[in-house]
Amino acid sequence: MSESAPSREPLISAADAVKAYIRLHRDWALSDGELLSLLLPERFQDSDISDLQRYAMEKLRGENQALRAELLALQAQPRRGALSEGVKKAVLDLIDARSFAEAIAAVTSAAPAFGADRAVFCIEAADGFAAATSSDGVRLIAPGTVAAVVGPEGMGAILSGGGELLFGRTGYRSIAAFRLRIGASAPPALFVLGSRVDGRFDGQDSETDLGFFARALERAIRAWLDLPKA
Repeated sequence: MSESAPSREPLISAADAVKAYIRLHRDWALSDGELLSLLLPERFQDSDISDLQRYAMEKLRGENQALRAELLALQAQPRRGALSEGVKKAVLDLIDARSFAEAIAAVTSAAPAFGADRAVFCIEAADGFAAATSSDGVRLIAPGTVAAVVGPEGMGAILSGGGELLFGRTGYRSIAAFRLRIGASAPPALFVLGSRVDGRFDGQDSETDLGFFARALERAIRAWLDLPKA
């Protein structure tokens, strides 16, 4: 695999780290009045916390309605046949998510639907962004990892190793990794599944189902992180 990307200027790395942290902890940010007053438009400077929270929640509600319509349209697209029941449930769980944290929870709980033992959302973090901020469903990975796993322009890969790089542990004998094109301003990311069974993700049907869910997931993340369509 290729080496990590070179370090960027400290101020740029710090800014990217702050943005990544806020995006991964959006619920916490919404409850912090001081932080909201710094992030929201100047017209809210003299408003109280309830006004700030109302503005943020109304914006999120609109985003989620748009996401629901987009995912339902995606689910209805013609393809090889009916979606597997596991994929249907996983996509519906994404539609029902009421926060970024719930969307990530839908990712982790989707593992059994695809015959996997574990599913994670991997995102490249800015240099110096502590790996300790990773949660069970979110893995912060080094810059350059996505290109190393799926290729510079690749969308997915079925692997027989690399669990320690993507999951932080070994023991996975079959790994499926799919690039998530979240947005031009967002760091590279992957939807990754791991299984302790050889060849678990082999076959066109399995790859198609996984790729379909990955596309739904990137749309969900774009909506919750307030990013434009890719």
